[in-house]
Amino acid sequence: MTMENARCGVVAVIGAPNAGKSTLVNALVGQKVAITSAKAQTTRARLLGIALQDNVQIILADTPGIFAPRRRLDRAMVNAAWEGAHAADAILLVVDPIKQRRHELAPLLETLAERPERKLLCLNKVDISKKEPLLALAQELVGTVPFDEVFFVSALTGDGVAELKTHLAGLMPEGPWHYPEDQVSDASERLLAAEITREQLYRQLHEELPYDSAVRPESYRTRPDGSLEIHQQIVVGRESQRPIVLGKQGSRIKAIGEAARKELAEQLGVKVHLFLHVKVDEKWAENREIFEEMGLDWVK
Repeated sequence: MTMENARCGVVAVIGAPNAGKSTLVNALVGQKVAITSAKAQTTRARLLGIALQDNVQIILADTPGIFAPRRRLDRAMVNAAWEGAHAADAILLVVDPIKQRRHELAPLLETLAERPERKLLCLNKVDISKKEPLLALAQELVGTVPFDEVFFVSALTGDGVAELKTHLAGLMPEGPWHYPEDQVSDASERLLAAEITREQLYRQLHEELPYDSAVRPESYRTRPDGSLEIHQQIVVGRESQRPIVLGKQGSRIKAIGEAARKELAEQLGVKVHLFLHVKVDEKWAENREIFEEMGLDWVK
């Protein structure tokens, strides 16, 4: 990017699970990049949204929700989250003032207080929050961590998002852009395709299917007519989960595939042929290869 006075930097977006981080990243970018889902801890890969404002490129590290890690998968996600925050020019803490999730917020505030980066507080969902408790919460959090600025936004309605984006742009250091202008996400299309299928899996089965499932890319090729042929494997931990994903006479997996295919075609701007099948692997969460496919580091 040979732009006069170009600026570029990284903002780590952190918060308790379901605080609205992904929705905020999407609002800042102006189009869908990070997956949004009603199920907590769905952001596994370090999907980055890239927001542009005039001569500034803001790279948003949409970090996995940071929570008490129990399994190896959890530990990998927490590592990824803090790794995203290490190289950041600013850290943006997103808080849902209604749910708050104090038990998950407390350790986060503790760690943040020690960190040297510029810290911004973003209170989300102001469209449905009462003003007095909101201001009291802001005051309390600023008393715990020295935040440089506090923003009141609604990622959903877009309220306050422009002001936040302008402020973030102002914090970015001078330097060349890291990504071409037309590339809003560094997530490879293959990973994006797996994320979109996984989002549908959660959206359609969030009551029945626990969070222990993965979507693996198997093959990804462009057909001679320019359309994409994508094969993916839905991995579940138990045999009893296979019929849940398949549905009656395959109706559920068909609906998941159809919704994912539509969204992918829309995002990539080409016709997509998507083929899904279910595999049972009780030990998938111990499989290094699956981790690396999700863009996570294998942690002991």
